[in-house]
Amino acid sequence: MRHRGGAVRGAKGARGAVAAARAGLVAPEAGRRSDALHSGAWWVWALGLATAASRTTNPLLLGLLIAVAGYVVAVRRTDAPWARSYGAFVKLGLAVIAIRLGFAVFLGSPIPGTHVLFTLPEVPLPEWAKGVRIGGRVSAESLLFALYEGLKLATLLICVGAANALANPVRLLKSLPGALYEAGVAVVVAMTFAPQLIADVQRLRKARRLRGRPDRGVRGLLQVGLPVLEGALERSVALAAAMDARGYGRTAHVPVAVRRTTAALTLGGLLGVCAGTYGLLAAEGAGFGLPVLLGGLGAALGGLWLGGRRCVRTRYRPDRWAARAWLVSGSGVAVAGLMIWAASYDPVGLRPGVIPLTTPELPLWPALSVLLGLAPAFVAPRPALPAPAKDAMSSSTNDPTDDLMNDPPKETP
Repeated sequence: MRHRGGAVRGAKGARGAVAAARAGLVAPEAGRRSDALHSGAWWVWALGLATAASRTTNPLLLGLLIAVAGYVVAVRRTDAPWARSYGAFVKLGLAVIAIRLGFAVFLGSPIPGTHVLFTLPEVPLPEWAKGVRIGGRVSAESLLFALYEGLKLATLLICVGAANALANPVRLLKSLPGALYEAGVAVVVAMTFAPQLIADVQRLRKARRLRGRPDRGVRGLLQVGLPVLEGALERSVALAAAMDARGYGRTAHVPVAVRRTTAALTLGGLLGVCAGTYGLLAAEGAGFGLPVLLGGLGAALGGLWLGGRRCVRTRYRPDRWAARAWLVSGSGVAVAGLMIWAASYDPVGLRPGVIPLTTPELPLWPALSVLLGLAPAFVAPRPALPAPAKDAMSSSTNDPTDDLMNDPPKETP
């Protein structure tokens, strides 16, 4: 019996060692605040995918980018309210494609085509509207060009929607630098009070229905809106008193020269970021886009650092940019950089032509670079499971021998 018990304990120890080794390779569960991924990493990753989408009109690559973003959202999305916004962005992308095709059908397209699909009645326009038409011939080339452009814009929206669904907006705003602290607090307060306003409206409408009073129309809106505004005003006054008691709004004394330098660096840096971003997104400005963008980012960060010296505050439990955040953000930057490099040596593969009509091909190396965007699905912390799911999972994975060893044997009469 002693030998058998030692063997069972050895087997359990071996299973524990295997489970520990497996846990080191599997991403941790984001149940604790310290294990959660920094919200900024999700935005860097999503903007990297969006930058890659802006460099191509190949529908196969764009579809691959959408699939990568959708898979990461599916496996790393939580059940928070903001995580439900991804479906709205997908629907918005489909609407953009439909609108772009509608413009190509009814307002024409600059792409000439020889394969005429159908002809609409054309509305005559005055001479000063030369170059614009309503109706007329609709060719397959113009529709295909509109589909490529609409799909590119839809991919950009879906990538932004992935960041909205994965990143916690409140924690992202709390991570802003000191110079943007006041604006961040205002947005956080607005985002916190907005669900309360919706809950107040629903509660008042339900109370009016129970009393047999109308809750729709102009009359119902006025009788519901006044109590809601009164409650919002009371919460605002209470919040203002609490913030004033905690010393919100205090600023340190900074010399005039430092303030002027801060303003110049911040404004110049933001202009440089805008110009550099335009250079990266436009096909003609790829040469100067990256240096101007890096210079603008450096100047803006310097201005924000100097501006943060005016803000006297402490940060409770700040989010740390850990190794997993570097891996997630680095995967998005790698996808964007490789796609920009691929656009310089293989522009035909990334921007297939429509004249003549050709079937787009999937370029190998750009497709492999897009697959790097799947890294967050493996390295980012897993969303916390609900309690019933955890219990069911633990009961399904327990070994029967563990129950036999833990439960005392029943005595037989």
